[in-house]
Amino acid sequence: MIIRRGTEADLPRVHELIVELAIYERAPEEVTNTLDDMRRDGFGPQPIFGFFVAESPEQGILGIALYYTAYSTWKGRMLYLEDLVVTEAARGTGLGKLLFDAVVAEARRTGAHRLRWQVLEWNEPAIGFYKKIGANLDPEWHNGTLTAAELAAYACHPDVEAAVRG
Repeated sequence: MIIRRGTEADLPRVHELIVELAIYERAPEEVTNTLDDMRRDGFGPQPIFGFFVAESPEQGILGIALYYTAYSTWKGRMLYLEDLVVTEAARGTGLGKLLFDAVVAEARRTGAHRLRWQVLEWNEPAIGFYKKIGANLDPEWHNGTLTAAELAAYACHPDVEAAVRG
């Protein structure tokens, strides 16, 4: 098994794994990200994410760890692990740990002071994995989200909206 940085050529398989994860998480209709979006956002003039792949010479890409840089006002630079996905057939083989190790190594390389991620409360295999590696799963924080429709409907103060638009 090879763990390596993802390339633009990997994106079709990466997108397939994202859809596979969405199906597992019971929300396949929520995936609106496209290959064109991923090419622009990961390999355009201002890349905003990176990823590692777990690849078998015989079977191709069996897992991904997609991350981006974030910022904590208390801690400074941090890495956010958006998704860690291993195909169902390859789960339990250690690939998830290798991919997680790659993200930890990237956090160290970039000088991040924190690595964060989310896990669904019902995803017992993932929770077990994170507990096994000694991760802190914090029950005190709630996740806040505005969807694209909610962002569009949100009423900003007109002066603030004008200032931001320039």
